[in-house]
Amino acid sequence: MKGMMMHRPLRIADIIDYAAIAHPQGEIVSVRTEGDVHRTTYREMSKRIAQLAHALKTLGISDGDRVATLAWNGYRHLELYYAISGIGAICHTVNPRLSAEQLTYIVNHAEDRVLFLDLTFVPIVEKLVGEFPKDMRYVIMTDRAHMPETSLPDVLCYEELLEGQPESIDWPEFPEDTAAGLCYTSGTTGNPKGTLFSHRSTLLHAMVLAISLPDALHEGRKVLPVVPLFHVNAWGLPYAAPLAGASLVFPGGALDGKSLFDLMDREKVYSAWGVPTVWQGLLAHIQAEGRVPEGFGDVVVGGSAAPPSMIEAFEDMGVNVCHAWGMTEMSPVGTQGNLPSFMDDMPKEERLLMKRKQGRKLFGVEMKIVGEDGNRLPHDGKTPGALYVRGNAITSGYYGNAEATEAAFDAEGWFGTGDVAMLDENGFLTITDRVKDLIKSGGEWISSIDLENVVMSHPDVASCAVIALPHPKWDERPLLVVVPVEGKKPTKEELVGLLGEHFAKWQLPDDVVYIDEMPLTATGKVSKLTLRERFKDHVLPDA
Repeated sequence: MKGMMMHRPLRIADIIDYAAIAHPQGEIVSVRTEGDVHRTTYREMSKRIAQLAHALKTLGISDGDRVATLAWNGYRHLELYYAISGIGAICHTVNPRLSAEQLTYIVNHAEDRVLFLDLTFVPIVEKLVGEFPKDMRYVIMTDRAHMPETSLPDVLCYEELLEGQPESIDWPEFPEDTAAGLCYTSGTTGNPKGTLFSHRSTLLHAMVLAISLPDALHEGRKVLPVVPLFHVNAWGLPYAAPLAGASLVFPGGALDGKSLFDLMDREKVYSAWGVPTVWQGLLAHIQAEGRVPEGFGDVVVGGSAAPPSMIEAFEDMGVNVCHAWGMTEMSPVGTQGNLPSFMDDMPKEERLLMKRKQGRKLFGVEMKIVGEDGNRLPHDGKTPGALYVRGNAITSGYYGNAEATEAAFDAEGWFGTGDVAMLDENGFLTITDRVKDLIKSGGEWISSIDLENVVMSHPDVASCAVIALPHPKWDERPLLVVVPVEGKKPTKEELVGLLGEHFAKWQLPDDVVYIDEMPLTATGKVSKLTLRERFKDHVLPDA
């Protein structure tokens, strides 16, 4: 027997319509590429989103068309999120940090009809325009006064597109599983793979995110998404924040420690979300200033594991650290690391150990740990295995890529994350490594993440990574790659000695090398692929 309740499709545009009524004074503060700071509210933005939706129709955009964005975090980019999906088209956010080859691949693979781009990226697109679809339209996201001279064909001005368009719209109705957003992975192996989000998955993810992080996401709070709008929907904040009534502060392209500190201090940002490499820069500036930005009380860290030293430094300043984990294919947030109330009375050291874990799953995310034989492993916090997930906001396959889809799922339909992990009896997830980053030495596994976490506690280490190098006797052995703090250089003996306090001798790196800067992927993670290529000819001392 079915229940007797109405069924209304979940639609992304309903979020901004709701925010305009329920949270009309919620702010969107944006550092613009034009050089100034722009302010608006959810109510005012809803009018511009309607104008943009009408403008998209005049460009011939209709159901299922892909509309690409190449832009920083700002109000115009947010308007595109809602207007494109609102009319039944698909918002394809393009990561400008990808290589020219990857950019060309994904724009053509997605068959984008229009590309909206910030001023910063005009030179990049001018070089690639010959490789993009021949009928592509280009819209520069600025006003007439700031329009640049450009070789782009028949280029349009964003603000002129909106002029004269109606400030209200009756959003079309369509099934809630209609495609709404498209985001490609950074493609560390092979071509990037596309994840196609639906209205339903996006709404469910946003609602779960809002109830999972109530301290950061509620009316009156200001949230700073350093995590980019051009990758995985800025971790769902463009949808969850308006739902909850939290204000958004967008940093544009200035993501150095000083710029972030000054913006956060001026706007009294409470919660900031981003990857560890960004927070290292902010933390260094906080330490130089001798204080945290006014109002700053919460930082959400994801993308890669937060070094224990970073977690402790923020916590000692009174800033709560929420360690999160997820993937593009998961919309993307899968866990959050705020500790439950029954852990309030834990000693500080025990709480810090719990904060180093990747947190507990969000509602609707199911997880299992699987051994090499394919059988499920216990959730005892001690037994590592391959991590698989499933849920309403998790991909069911890759867009236009049957081969990658087949490889990503097991016989039960669970998605393989590529992570090695443990789950404990309270649901806390610990990522021990990526499958491809584990080091197999003499038949035993060595976790690169465990080694890196200890090395990062050394005061003279700014960044580090552990990679596997081939060895004639042991198959693979670890190499430690270190970026020292400026003016410092810890010795190999110091670092290996530090590790020797925590690990068996056979787990210790065979050698240490020093570099000036750590290579990063397009999403701000350390690129171990680049490091492995760079040091592939490095000879270990006893090899």
